[in-house]
Amino acid sequence: MGLRERKKEKTRLAILDAAFDLFLEQGYDSTTVDQIAGSVEISSRTFFRYFTSKDHLVLWFHDQGEEIMLETLRTRPADEPSFTALIHGLREVVRDIQLSTPEDTTRFLKLRRLMEENPHLVGLSVARGAATERRLAVEIAARRNVDVMTDQRTHLIVAFAMSILRVGFECPHREVTDVRILVERMEETLELAQNAFRPGWDV
Repeated sequence: MGLRERKKEKTRLAILDAAFDLFLEQGYDSTTVDQIAGSVEISSRTFFRYFTSKDHLVLWFHDQGEEIMLETLRTRPADEPSFTALIHGLREVVRDIQLSTPEDTTRFLKLRRLMEENPHLVGLSVARGAATERRLAVEIAARRNVDVMTDQRTHLIVAFAMSILRVGFECPHREVTDVRILVERMEETLELAQNAFRPGWDV
């Protein structure tokens, strides 16, 4: 990263941190873009150079995870079964969490708390996840040399993989205060999924 890129990343993270703190202190609906921008001493116009809206802030983790999965898919062997390639993408998402800085971890846990306290944000997350599935389906269809618009198996393969992510990150009846809990659960879910399907179904 060059100096300019580091400065931009520092500003982006400062916006996220300020926003999450304000959301948790005074409520998501009560917090405005102007307040977030003001708390990091930037203009609202500058804010929109980094995020398209206030909602975009709570979808930060989706953006990061999608980028990791797409990049991983594009580096996997062309003859590798599609579901296996997606599993590798999911493992890279987990690895990214494992390598998180303390600041990244705090940010992620604040986001989980924000989602828990604002159920209507879950709908945004579901919609964003659906967009990720569509982009992944395009990649998987290309790997399988089929038409993404008509091949149902491609969409099932992606849906199964993304279900692993959802189930792995959900911890019912347990408060998550350490990302290691999520990592362990995600690894267990990945193992279960890999053992559940017969070889060759995703070719």
